[in-house]
Amino acid sequence: MSVKGCYMTALRCRECGREYAAEAVYSCEYCFGPLEVVYNYDQIRQVMSAEAIASRPENLWRYRELLPLQGEPTDGLNSGYTPLVRADRLARELGLRELYLKDDSVNRPTLSYKDRVVPVALSRAKELGFRIVGCASTGNLANAVAAHAALAGLRAVIFIPSGLELGKVLGTLVYGPDLVSVEGTYDEVNRLCTEVAGKYGWAFVNVNMRPYYTEGAKTSAFEIAEQLGWRAPKHVVLPVAGGTLLPKVWKGFQELEYLGLISELPTKIYAAQPDGCSPVVNAIKEGTDIIRPVRKPQTIALSLAIGNPADGYYVLKAVSESGGHGETATDEEIVEAIKLLARTEGIFTETAGGVTIAVLKKLAASGRIPPDETAVACVTGNGLKTTEPVSGRLGEALEVEPSLASFEARAGKILEAAAIS
Repeated sequence: MSVKGCYMTALRCRECGREYAAEAVYSCEYCFGPLEVVYNYDQIRQVMSAEAIASRPENLWRYRELLPLQGEPTDGLNSGYTPLVRADRLARELGLRELYLKDDSVNRPTLSYKDRVVPVALSRAKELGFRIVGCASTGNLANAVAAHAALAGLRAVIFIPSGLELGKVLGTLVYGPDLVSVEGTYDEVNRLCTEVAGKYGWAFVNVNMRPYYTEGAKTSAFEIAEQLGWRAPKHVVLPVAGGTLLPKVWKGFQELEYLGLISELPTKIYAAQPDGCSPVVNAIKEGTDIIRPVRKPQTIALSLAIGNPADGYYVLKAVSESGGHGETATDEEIVEAIKLLARTEGIFTETAGGVTIAVLKKLAASGRIPPDETAVACVTGNGLKTTEPVSGRLGEALEVEPSLASFEARAGKILEAAAIS
């Protein structure tokens, strides 16, 4: 893609407003607030249009002007632009008229929404001269950093809490990174990575590269709006872990409205968390902006088991500004939601997606999402990575001998159901 100019102008503290050069820094030296990328929207408005976007390759860089890069993108050329699936069968089960699923379970190459944020961070890391990259991860980010680093020719050093699902561990090791398993919670892993980044000067995507990394999450909002014919839905349900995705989806919709790519922004944003680790939703329900960390998360949704979310406050802010809400799901509800999504729409999601669908079901049942308004649920990862939560809860294969007589003798329930249908 031909790139004309760079529209990133600086980094700015989200709390005190001080500006910094667009380098590998992530917090304000005055108030310790997080830094965020600043763009020249007046210039972007002159060059970015629906027609221009439509002419570009179907990847996350079709929204190039709103992403933090100075030169040509070097990674993620096959990532993003995942399907927005019209989920009519699931909608009927939930009593909704117009429901869509933003299906990042088929994102490339590692089957999760992290294939949006990592390419942005690594492309910027290469621009800044880094050759070693890393992350703190509960699984999906580890997969994505390992894969995209391999593609970019960078060395990856990845830190995970011990006890992750085997599929996510193997899905990282296959790309050949240095993998470090830490005996502790994700929050402890993240603190260690902050120390390593500071001492060794490596580029950690969710530490010193975080301002660039988080911008990639906006592409979910850009794609949803474009795939709906350049309109924003009334309701969007998103899972919350560290808090990267939800605030940036809200920011993405706001940017589209400001640039005139969508005519109005009626969207309400909803946060979904598991019962055993719901510090943000607890704050939403209590009506406070104080997030009390969960010291030891207890949930099968390991990818959402972040007890002290870095951007939790900004999740609260986005939910409040949009007029949304938050809800939780028990482990049993998560498993049932995974099965419901698979049965109705043929999508096998991991536990984070199970949380999202379970919360969507509750929001529809309570009337917070009215039956006649457009809703989107974000499915952020693939169930093949996390088979353990549903193992033993799906029934068993019927074993028969290779003869019609054996089949008929043992398949009474199958034949009876087939006759009824």
